[in-house]
Amino acid sequence: MPELPEVETVRDGLERHVVGRTVRSVEVRRPYSVRRHVAGPADLAGRLAGRTLTAAVRRGKFLWLPLDHPGAPGATPDDALLAHLGMSGQLLVRGSAADVAAGDGHPHLRVRLVLDDGGALDFVDQRTFGHLSVVDLEPTADGRPGGAGAALPLVPAPVGHIARDLLDPALDVEAVARAVRRRRTQVKRALLDQGVVSGVGNIYADEGLWRARVHPATPTSGLDQATALRVLDGAASVMRDALAQGGTSFDALYVNVNGASGYFDRSLAVYGQAGEPCPRCGTPVVREPFMNRSSHHCPVCQPAPRE
Repeated sequence: MPELPEVETVRDGLERHVVGRTVRSVEVRRPYSVRRHVAGPADLAGRLAGRTLTAAVRRGKFLWLPLDHPGAPGATPDDALLAHLGMSGQLLVRGSAADVAAGDGHPHLRVRLVLDDGGALDFVDQRTFGHLSVVDLEPTADGRPGGAGAALPLVPAPVGHIARDLLDPALDVEAVARAVRRRRTQVKRALLDQGVVSGVGNIYADEGLWRARVHPATPTSGLDQATALRVLDGAASVMRDALAQGGTSFDALYVNVNGASGYFDRSLAVYGQAGEPCPRCGTPVVREPFMNRSSHHCPVCQPAPRE
């Protein structure tokens, strides 16, 4: 599943390539991909046609493109095109008529937004867990901008319960550290709790904990504020490093808006490295079952908590 750096890479591409463009028309080729838009595909297409995409915003793994008010320039947006990539979703920019024609035959093209410059924004999704919808915007609970790329204190209604993420410029990291410590769980479980902090998936939880030298099973109740901050900084730093390389791409599904994959998987210290030497001390990395997935750590650098 694409994690936060992959989604931020897509957001940045949308900001550079489609913000300011007007949607000329919409083709919904697979209604299931707009299943969260309860009024149906025709309503979604009607609400997008003639609207200008005014920004590209992200919170956690959710992306949204606020829409203008036709005939009322400068009015504050009150709705947005919301996207979640699911396991394999891609938002691909077709920058020319030739690109549009080439993308027309893509076997997993689900939704196409035809743009006023002759290009298109395609939602491609092989495994069909992703979705698009047009949703209302509501004020943020803390009065701060909605997420990365936002200027306005607005967030889509379905995203309002999602906590801010570690790359959000408006994040209060001290408050997040206190929230982690209040949880009665293991530290890795707290990192994956979207109500505490969003966007930290399995890969970056393992890598961040390794950087912080904290075992994944460490009880949050036993963390002091400095250690909790170190854990959050470890996860944030590894995501920033991944973002600089375009994310962590294990196959051709995880690409930016131009179809290019990231290369951070070549820099992973512990995730997926079971039996390989820890880059810091040389001890073989350990893999353990975790919530129907896997957890990876160095048994020396990240000693298990005492019972």
